[in-house]
Amino acid sequence: MIRIDCPWCGVRDEVEFTYRGDATVVRPGEGASEEAFHDFVYKRANPRGWHVEWWYHGAGCRQFLKVVRHTMTHEVRAVARATEMPEVPAE
Repeated sequence: MIRIDCPWCGVRDEVEFTYRGDATVVRPGEGASEEAFHDFVYKRANPRGWHVEWWYHGAGCRQFLKVVRHTMTHEVRAVARATEMPEVPAE
């Protein structure tokens, strides 16, 4: 089971959270092509290793968090508030 250390609530089981996607994707700027917006919405990488993800603590403080999680082992290395960018470890 994944354990996430929420900055507001402390360490909690993953069942209290909802995975919300890749936190590294950047929305295309104004005037970007239709193809750029299509890729933003539909194309996602499937990374192997450390990755920054959005998680929502719906059964707790109802805050969005950025979680650094290893996609193979599910180890959580860092948790940050939505406005912060946690440091991603080197492989």
